[in-house]
Amino acid sequence: MTKRHVSLPDEAESALTDFIDEVDERLASDEEDTCDVVEDVLIDLTGDRDAYERWESGADVSTAERVRLQSYDPCNTTLESEYYAEKDEEAFEESKHLQWLWRQFDSLPIADNVAFALRFRAMLADHLFESCGDDCRFFKGITFTYGHNISVGDNTVIHDGVHLDDRGKLTIGDRASISDGVHLYSHDHDVVDQTAVTNFHTIVADDVRVTYDAMVRAGCKVGENAIVGARSVVQGDVPAHHIAVGTPAKSVKIKPGWEDEAVPIEDGGRNRQDERRLESTLPDDLDVFDEFKREW
Repeated sequence: MTKRHVSLPDEAESALTDFIDEVDERLASDEEDTCDVVEDVLIDLTGDRDAYERWESGADVSTAERVRLQSYDPCNTTLESEYYAEKDEEAFEESKHLQWLWRQFDSLPIADNVAFALRFRAMLADHLFESCGDDCRFFKGITFTYGHNISVGDNTVIHDGVHLDDRGKLTIGDRASISDGVHLYSHDHDVVDQTAVTNFHTIVADDVRVTYDAMVRAGCKVGENAIVGARSVVQGDVPAHHIAVGTPAKSVKIKPGWEDEAVPIEDGGRNRQDERRLESTLPDDLDVFDEFKREW
C-alpha cells in the first residue's frame, strides 16, 4: 500500500517554504560566511534572539546562558570527527558548520514537523553532501562523520536513527531505503592497534533495502535491488537481487523474478574490502595523541 498525499494549510506551507528558500539562498551565497548563517538560523529557530542581543550589547548573563548563546556559533563547538587526524581540513571547515545546523535542528521540537523537517534536511544535504539527488527524504536522528564524503541518489529515503559513517567514502544509490537504526560504515580499526584506522569506499546500490538495525561493514557493497535483513551484519558483498540475512549476513534467496539475472546463491558474501581501500597520508608535523595513553 502506497502513502497518501498530505497538505499543510496554505499559510503554514507558505511560511516554511519561504524560510527554507531563504536559508538555501544564504548558504549558496558568497556574500555570507556559512558559520554566520548557521548561527543566525539557530538563534531564530530557538527563539533566543532577545537574549542573544542582550548579551551582544554587554548585558549581564549567567555563565550557563553565555555557553548556550556562544554555542549557536559552530566555530565555538567541536565534533567528534574534528579530532580525526586524516580528515580533509578544507572540506571539514565548511561541512562542520552545516553538520552543526543539522544536529541542532534535530534537537528542536519543530524537527518533528515532518512536512517542514524533510524539506529542510534535504536542502541542507544539497549543501553538505558531496552530492544529493532529487526528492530524497531524511528523517530524524541521522548522524554522519563529516557529510562531505557522502553521495546519495534520487528518491532515496533514510529513516530515523541511521548512522552514515563517511570517514572514508559512502555512496548510496537511487531509490534506496535505509531503515531505522541502520549503521553504514566506511572505516575499520586494526585488531591489534585500535588507533590504526583504514578508510574504505562503501556502496549501497540502486533499489537496495537495508532493513531495521542492520550494519554494513566498511568496504562492502550491497548490490542493486538487494535486501539486507533486519539486524544482519554485512561483512562481504551482497550480490544484486540477493536477500542476505544473519550475522554474518549470508545470501539465502534471490528475489522472485530476478533468478535469471542474479549470480548463484553460493557466490554471495565474498569480501572485496581490499578493492575499496582508500589511501590517506598524514602531515609530518601533525600533533597526535593516543587517547588510551598506552606506553606500547
